[in-house]
Amino acid sequence: MGASDPEVAPWARGGAAGMAGAGAGAGARGGAAAGVEARARDPPPAHRAHPRHPRPAAQPSARRMDGASGGLGSGDNAPTTEALFVALGAGVTALSHPLLYVKLLIQVGHEPMPPTIGTNVLGRKVLYLPSFFTYAKYIVQVDGKIGLFRGLSPRLMSNALSTVTRGSMKKVFPPDEIEQVSNKDDMKTSLKKVVKETSYEMMMQCVSRMLAHPLHVISMRCMVQFVGREAKYSGVLSSIGKIFKEEGLLGFFVGLIPHLLGDVVFLWGCNLLAHFINAYLVDDSVSDTPGGLGNDQNPGSQFSQALAIRSYTKFVMGIAVSMLTYPFLLVGDLMAVNNCGLQAGLPPYSPVFKSWIHCWKYLSVQGQLFRGSSLLFRRVSSGSCFALE
Repeated sequence: MGASDPEVAPWARGGAAGMAGAGAGAGARGGAAAGVEARARDPPPAHRAHPRHPRPAAQPSARRMDGASGGLGSGDNAPTTEALFVALGAGVTALSHPLLYVKLLIQVGHEPMPPTIGTNVLGRKVLYLPSFFTYAKYIVQVDGKIGLFRGLSPRLMSNALSTVTRGSMKKVFPPDEIEQVSNKDDMKTSLKKVVKETSYEMMMQCVSRMLAHPLHVISMRCMVQFVGREAKYSGVLSSIGKIFKEEGLLGFFVGLIPHLLGDVVFLWGCNLLAHFINAYLVDDSVSDTPGGLGNDQNPGSQFSQALAIRSYTKFVMGIAVSMLTYPFLLVGDLMAVNNCGLQAGLPPYSPVFKSWIHCWKYLSVQGQLFRGSSLLFRRVSSGSCFALE
């Protein structure tokens, strides 16, 4: 899955919903595969067929049934399915945009409201900066409710392009069938499976990120215009012309490298951690509710606790790893708006950075590598100019 999408995040940076969907989807695929294997190993005897509903002489193959029923995997309905994913992604993006907007303004250091005095769990007085809700209320007072959706159009286009790109890549380079990893696999075999799956995910993520990044840059710049009340970037087409004229082709890809590095570190860290937990800590013997494969009326009513645990392990690991890779997201977003002619990317808000490494070092020295990671309880750092009275 971030002010980054796929954004987020791979499936984590775009939000917890995307991560949960990915984890649940993996669990569902694993459960379906387990059910097919179990029925293949132990086919139901003929005398168990219901007398009023005799078993048909032949069953169509899974591929034919999928195509005939118009399921998600049918070739005829692939464009409809892709359009559905784009529409759902657009809805989630629009709903989450105010959250990303406020986060970006905090990332660039825009604090238009003074901190308030509060107490921590130890009863000591501390300074708290405005939370997301207070910040959003301030934006509404300045720009109205529509102001919370500044920069939404290029972000919608960026997410749609990313979704279409991933779908097209799956058609051109279909993933190989990868068996589910279990603790029955030896270390070499299971690691080979994880490496193969993660490499495929990394390829799709990097390509979609590179193609959608120019629109991401435009979206970031449209949003940070709130700081200086500029109107330099007002539309997608006009913004493309301005960036190309002032910065050339490379202007569309500023901040791309830290975003790519963050995606790669996230994917490998999340998948490897989830692999070691699923393969060596989750016991496959903990499975099946009483009743085995179910009864005659519902032969597929089986539930595996091991599969359920595995489906959520990747989700939990995604949250943990996304916190560690947040500095890549922050540096990438700051580079996207740095020295572009907007007040938010120039002193005193930010020095002009020579490279993303320069930006990283500057934030590290200031102790600001996780600036904007929290939107609810934001304490003033010790190095801030604010002081208790």
